[in-house]
Amino acid sequence: MSVVKPVRGTHDLIGEESRRHQHVIEVAKRVTSLYGFEEWITPIFEDTRVFSRSLGDTSDIVSKEMYCFEDRGGDSLTLRPEGTAGICRALVTNGLTQSLPQKAFYVGPMFRYERPQKGRYRQFHQIGAELLGTSTPFADAEIIAMGYHILQELGVVDDITLELNTLGDQASRKAWREALIAYFKKFQSDLSEDSLKRLEKNPLRILDSKDPKDRALLQDAPALSHHMTDKAKGFWDKLRKALDQFKIPFTENPYIVRGMDYYSHTVFEFVTTKLGAQGTVLGGGRYEGLVEEMGGPSVPSIGWAAGVERLALLLEQVPSKIKSVAVIPFSDDVHDMTFSVLQDLRRHGIYAEIAYKGNFRKQMDRANKQESVMAVLIGENEAQKQVVQVKDLTSSEQSEVAVTDLVAHLKMKMAK
Repeated sequence: MSVVKPVRGTHDLIGEESRRHQHVIEVAKRVTSLYGFEEWITPIFEDTRVFSRSLGDTSDIVSKEMYCFEDRGGDSLTLRPEGTAGICRALVTNGLTQSLPQKAFYVGPMFRYERPQKGRYRQFHQIGAELLGTSTPFADAEIIAMGYHILQELGVVDDITLELNTLGDQASRKAWREALIAYFKKFQSDLSEDSLKRLEKNPLRILDSKDPKDRALLQDAPALSHHMTDKAKGFWDKLRKALDQFKIPFTENPYIVRGMDYYSHTVFEFVTTKLGAQGTVLGGGRYEGLVEEMGGPSVPSIGWAAGVERLALLLEQVPSKIKSVAVIPFSDDVHDMTFSVLQDLRRHGIYAEIAYKGNFRKQMDRANKQESVMAVLIGENEAQKQVVQVKDLTSSEQSEVAVTDLVAHLKMKMAK
């Protein structure tokens, strides 16, 4: 019988890779909580309209990458390709638009049918944060600072650059959009197939194209700076000043537009050169109209998302396994005491394991393979005296300890 392989673009998280993955999530949860964010857990699939309405039909996600299916009731459902739309839907359906602002953190698997590459999979995991219901540029600076803080705590910030751009307000984008259409129409024969489709509907997306033919035209394309309103300029100036006050270094990149159609004003990406051509590890921006697409009121918001797999690849130090204790009985006759000791250690927060079979030597070999730091040895003599032998597997020192003193003894030894 042939071996069943994982589906292309999926992978298993085991051992070191799992520890890296969990470390990224734990750090993100801890840091976002310091900023007042609470975890929201939304369904892994939604009504397809949640994404087709919100992401825009010119985005690659909607046009090429969504996993959609019809359920037995005939409803069109989609495995979530990103987290923001589901958060905005949850804001509306849970009646939270009456108590703004809301600060939501999320983590979980996302699904996109795209070409797998380093750190990018068809099932991947994201952490993300959404600050819903505030329109001040200070909020933009603070949520960017929170992302920077997470990268600092992960120890990867020195390998990452923050790139920042503005898409202006609605009036600015309208004037810029018309200028871009007029410019790119002169070069229609040179545009890629995707950019030709975007030309009338969303020409800003052409600026994000990776096609060499498109990129050759970008240098002379109209710049937003020539079409920005005074209000948009003021927002942009205040954002950059606030980032300086937060002491967050950044570079301006006028070609960042992000992949979704809902962004306005601030857009940003934290990028690295250590993961190949697709170097963005955390990105986001300000958005308008997304909550309205879910049937709610106008709610200005700012948010970001980051790929857990890509951040995990950047970690230089692998999170260590929890220090464990191996409990080893010499015979079946002492199992009652063995299980009593095991559960007592676990109740006191000590990671304890037992080998279910094998002689003493094999059990010790297993303890060493699983990198246990201490071994608790229990024989018939020990059971009668209500003591155990505690062996330090690093130094090989061994001592007899009363069962009543075992927890305190192990905590002292393992704290060193």
